[in-house]
Amino acid sequence: MKIIYIGLIMINILGFFLIGYDKLKAKKKGWRIPEKNLFVIALLGGAAGVFLGMKAFRHKTKHYSFMVGIPLIFGLNILVLYLVTNLVTKQF
Repeated sequence: MKIIYIGLIMINILGFFLIGYDKLKAKKKGWRIPEKNLFVIALLGGAAGVFLGMKAFRHKTKHYSFMVGIPLIFGLNILVLYLVTNLVTKQF
């Protein structure tokens, strides 16, 4: 379980910083991170980091797909973590 928690922390940190990086690139009219990639990070367990990055950097907050999709994915992340935790901790 420890490795799962470490992985989740890392992917959330990545999601947070990718939102910040994308905001920086948006301001400078540079190459942007595709929205699909940000959703993939969220689906892999980084929804909390992506959401916190959205709020901290005020980025993607006017996009309906992000304002609704990321919290829904976060709920899915919590559900999956709950199920995995219960599955791993069950004694057979």
